[in-house]
Amino acid sequence: MVPATRAVEEQKPAEPRPDPELKSRRCLVVYLCFYGFMAQMRPGESFITPYLLGPDKNFTRKQVTNEITPVLSYSYLATLVPIFLLTDYLCYKPVLVLQGLSYISVWLLLLWGSTVLHMQFMELFYSITMAARIAYSSYIFVLVRPAHYQRMASCSRAAVLLGVFTSGVLGQLLVSVAGRSFTTLNYISLAFLAFSLVLALFLRCPKRSLFFNNSAGRPGAASPSELDRMNPLPGLPAGGKRVAVLQEAMWDSVLVRMLRELVHSLRRPQLRLWSLWWVFSSVGYYLVVYYVHILWNVVNPTKDTTAVYNGGADAASTLLSAITSFAAGFLNIRWALWAELVIAGVTAVQAALVFLMYSTNNIWLCYITFVLFRGSYQFLVPIATFQIASSLSKELCALVFGVNTFLATALKTITTLIVSDKRGLGLPVRSQFFIYFVYFLVLFVAYFSGAMLVILQHLRQGHRQPLPVAQELRRPAEETVQVLSVKDGAFNSLEPDAPSPAPEYGVQATGWALQEQSPQPKAKS
Repeated sequence: MVPATRAVEEQKPAEPRPDPELKSRRCLVVYLCFYGFMAQMRPGESFITPYLLGPDKNFTRKQVTNEITPVLSYSYLATLVPIFLLTDYLCYKPVLVLQGLSYISVWLLLLWGSTVLHMQFMELFYSITMAARIAYSSYIFVLVRPAHYQRMASCSRAAVLLGVFTSGVLGQLLVSVAGRSFTTLNYISLAFLAFSLVLALFLRCPKRSLFFNNSAGRPGAASPSELDRMNPLPGLPAGGKRVAVLQEAMWDSVLVRMLRELVHSLRRPQLRLWSLWWVFSSVGYYLVVYYVHILWNVVNPTKDTTAVYNGGADAASTLLSAITSFAAGFLNIRWALWAELVIAGVTAVQAALVFLMYSTNNIWLCYITFVLFRGSYQFLVPIATFQIASSLSKELCALVFGVNTFLATALKTITTLIVSDKRGLGLPVRSQFFIYFVYFLVLFVAYFSGAMLVILQHLRQGHRQPLPVAQELRRPAEETVQVLSVKDGAFNSLEPDAPSPAPEYGVQATGWALQEQSPQPKAKS
């Protein structure tokens, strides 16, 4: 006879065992976030411009402004699409390794390069690192289930922003408190980057990606040979049947269907509006970010390295960008009615801040205006991300943000060629900032005029056709997960400028967005 106590124990249900696969995925996510943090540890980046203009390299301001820095825009445009395609085709990890190698190449050229050509190659390698930020933004989405996208995107973006902030603070402390030279900062940056490359080598290589390696495919799809037997296509020879079947398959492919959906989606006014904002505002934003460090050197041409506070300004702007991005999630208005007016107001603030940067001779005012400028741009990034992505699939989101980023990069390249390059106008940096002020002023006039037209049209209708209720924005770091970045841009961002990123660092399965929801694309210029 079995004792009663033993019978009770036998009836007691077994405790659920932890899922080993879930535990493994969590470890991978933690590891990836740690990698994202370490990859941003570049304390010398905020001081590249004074390093190039100082006695260590002794380049002239004209060389840096009109010969070296413009190469960044050209090479970024050239590498953007190939890196994006390689990211998806090679399943992320090889591109992260390529990014690590490119970062190391940048700092090797900074330390031992001595000619303008060397610095132009440095800009080329830096553009590869910017284009490759998409790999980090989208890698995490193949590690977790869709139900966990929001939380994981929030963690990965937080790791990047924390890395950018820590890097800026560390660099400023080493310069102002410890009295270290810019060369020492570059050696420290090289050591951090070598460590992050080692971390990238131990990342797991996923088996699937968004486009080229999407194992899900179409359920029940038949192969061409099966279709050939089921539908013989009378009147065509065997070779013609095969070609016709392949043409039909191509027409029904994922990319072609997405392009058709994209054309159809452009009929939505809000999608058009925020996509145009993304393109035109990104151009002005990144041009300011690229050249502001040169402007700081003009305003404060000091030889005392301890009086250069570029790292502190970059850290403060990153912190404010995170705060404004978060605050945007609690703005709940009728965007169909007020979107143009909100954009116009932010653009007016940006124009005023750029004019102050252009006209002031006070370096502290210049620092403050730049911090506010970055914060104002980042305030609208999560709103634009959500408004674009709220009604699109994640594949179509990737395509929309990719097209937006490519158009912004093309327009930025054309502007650089005309305004900055020595083969164009070759303007000094102060004159360039006046051009950027006029650019933002024109955008403000356009947006304000559109806002007035929308409001007048609404008043004439007399509320007979109520506008759709605005969708709430909650926790932008999580909501925007549907469109993961690239200003400060990728394609951008997340970056430092995402620039998440969208980017640098962004918020969705391909990460074009956060250009600067992500860290800024380049602290130097």
